[in-house]
Amino acid sequence: MAQKLTADARKSALTKLAGWSEVAGRDAIARKFVFKDFNQAFGFMTRVALVAEKMDHHPEWFNVYKTVEVTLSTHDAGGVTELDVKLAEAMDKLAG
Repeated sequence: MAQKLTADARKSALTKLAGWSEVAGRDAIARKFVFKDFNQAFGFMTRVALVAEKMDHHPEWFNVYKTVEVTLSTHDAGGVTELDVKLAEAMDKLAG
């Protein structure tokens, strides 16, 4: 099982994740991705879904038109783990 990051480790990871921030009142990180249109947003979600399935680690996300809002937290660990950091890095790369 993945281990929850310490507060210091989470803050350190966030310094390397542009656009990601801590979620108030919750041990989670979040980012809003805005694309040119719905097609690009949905394509991004599809590519992320393939990565997430391989990792067996799935995001909480919400999509309206060209915007995808993502929250990452490892529920089994009760907070942010290295899995969340790796998925955030993959999302950043896929978003371009």
